Amino acid sequence: MAHETPPTIDPVAAARWLQAAPALSPWLHEEVARRMEERLEWITLKPSAWAHWYPLRSGLQAHALLSKRFAAIPCYVVEPVPAHAQQVHAAVDTPWWKPARWTAAATHFEAPPDAGVQMVWSNMALHMAADPQALIARWHRALAVDGYLMFSCLGPDTARELRALYAEQGWSPAGHAFTDMHDWGDMLVHAGFAEPVMDMERITLTFESPARLLQELRELGCNLHPGRFPGLRGRQWRQQLEVLLVRAAESGRLPLTFEVIYGHALKPQPRVRLDARSAVSLQDMRTMLQSGKP
Repeated sequence: MAHETPPTIDPVAAARWLQAAPALSPWLHEEVARRMEERLEWITLKPSAWAHWYPLRSGLQAHALLSKRFAAIPCYVVEPVPAHAQQVHAAVDTPWWKPARWTAAATHFEAPPDAGVQMVWSNMALHMAADPQALIARWHRALAVDGYLMFSCLGPDTARELRALYAEQGWSPAGHAFTDMHDWGDMLVHAGFAEPVMDMERITLTFESPARLLQELRELGCNLHPGRFPGLRGRQWRQQLEVLLVRAAESGRLPLTFEVIYGHALKPQPRVRLDARSAVSLQDMRTMLQSGKP
């Protein structure tokens, strides 16, 4: 499987969104994280350290749930946007004068070292990444052998009502294409993960007004498609869109479907057959020597 970036994502727009995304935890992200956290009941491995990728957008309520589940276990918070990092720091770091600080696990506001954690948690971020395979590879490096990845993202059936409306009007795409869960599984295997388990569910939200629906979409993400409308839309176009949304509603409330993909995968012992052209990382070589497995 060749390494390639998604053809329908503008990398410049994706980088701008990472910096400009609203500094809040959307309701849908929190709900998906809550459902994903419940899946940890089926995992027996207890990490000695874990990492949370982009916790502000992923969900601060979810971070609290995870911190409670993994009490006294160090956590690495990966938040590349300075303003977001400050907000997360203020929300999760216990002040030094509170007794809870004395027994709380250490929180490191930095990326974990290679092979430094036994669990990586990423909620609703992968579908907005300009180079998702590079992000998956970073997670793989962060995990120790026998560690595991838990992630969620949006699937291709997301916002199908809005995509269909745009297509009927002959407008440019309403959003970039989201990756199918089977393709995510292939990428995980290509990155070195083992036993990927993929699952999917559809969540349909209904809104009282077009304005509320569009507000929700602005909080969740933006259109990264290279063929999106190149300029700003006017007030008249916005009114036309709202009228079309109301007409498309069947019961008076406006539905919007979200396909949510859940993924889980393990980092196995490295298995490398050496020849004259093979290249093995120093960390993998150390792991193989310590395990006694060539």
